[in-house]
Amino acid sequence: MKLSSRTWVGALLAFVMVTGHEARADAGAYKVVTRYQVGGEGGWDILTLDSDAHRLYYGRGTRMQVLDLETGKVVGEIPDTPGIHGVALAPGLGRGFTSNGRDSSVTIFDLKTLAVLGHVPVGRNPDAIIYEPVTKRILVFNAGGRSATAIDAASGAVVGIVVLDGRPEFAVADGQGKVFVNLEDSSAVAGFDAKSLKVESRWPLVGGEGPSGIALDREHHRLFSVCGNEKMVVLDSRTGKMVATLSIGKGPDGAEFDPGTGLAFSPNGEGTLTVIHEDSADEFSVVGTVTTQRGARTMALDPKTHHLYLAAASYGETPAPTTDHPHPRPPMLPDSFVILVLGR
Repeated sequence: MKLSSRTWVGALLAFVMVTGHEARADAGAYKVVTRYQVGGEGGWDILTLDSDAHRLYYGRGTRMQVLDLETGKVVGEIPDTPGIHGVALAPGLGRGFTSNGRDSSVTIFDLKTLAVLGHVPVGRNPDAIIYEPVTKRILVFNAGGRSATAIDAASGAVVGIVVLDGRPEFAVADGQGKVFVNLEDSSAVAGFDAKSLKVESRWPLVGGEGPSGIALDREHHRLFSVCGNEKMVVLDSRTGKMVATLSIGKGPDGAEFDPGTGLAFSPNGEGTLTVIHEDSADEFSVVGTVTTQRGARTMALDPKTHHLYLAAASYGETPAPTTDHPHPRPPMLPDSFVILVLGR
């Protein structure tokens, strides 16, 4: 039977649509493949992954731990990091840096030996911390000081302050000398030059409230900000134009984007992971909601294996409210801390 050109075109479009839907469905097919039962005391916050060394860094209240991703065993600790939130790595310099919220300091350590090399005073309640490769600076974001402190990664010297006029949350560098940070209390994204330390842009997250995690597609210039009102807002990192708003789960904190798969992720404290596919630079779709574990709201991505790492724990009953603690949290059960490994 001879088919008309119109029929052939229709068949081709149908094939493309079907295979496209299948690809997006496969893209979201993540599941928990391994659980590393780490145990021990102390909460956690930001996870930082070294893909080349197969190590995961994170804080446990007053100390930093290093997890071997091949064995799931803790291979080292650094004590005396009170209120640690995050860890930044400068592999080319062989140094790591922790943000210590309780004493407003940064601890510098050797990546190979974990020996402490020094301490740097910074702004009040440092939280997120990143390494900016162009300037070779550490940028630590002071939640209480509404600022960011810039540290020369090689010398450990403070080289300047960024006045943010907002409470900073997570931040991301574009690899070309610019840094973007979510401002939680004003529901905006601020962009600044890592060399001049001058704020160059401040864009509202229309439709998003209380942003925390942020990720970046560097190739297509797309920022992904996850917000407390169960929305992910996508912005153009060159202009601040809003590109998309997508629904995510409750209680998000971190965010990641995988350039190898075109997937963005929102880990949600309710115990889910929202998976979003970048269909094009201007079109995005939710392709999966993965069951994780309650409290798993920060994450790290391995861009080589495409594995995801989330931290969680088990909890007891929430105590009754009191005058001193009107919004009590449930207690974390002893030795229940776990690292979830998700793969496809």
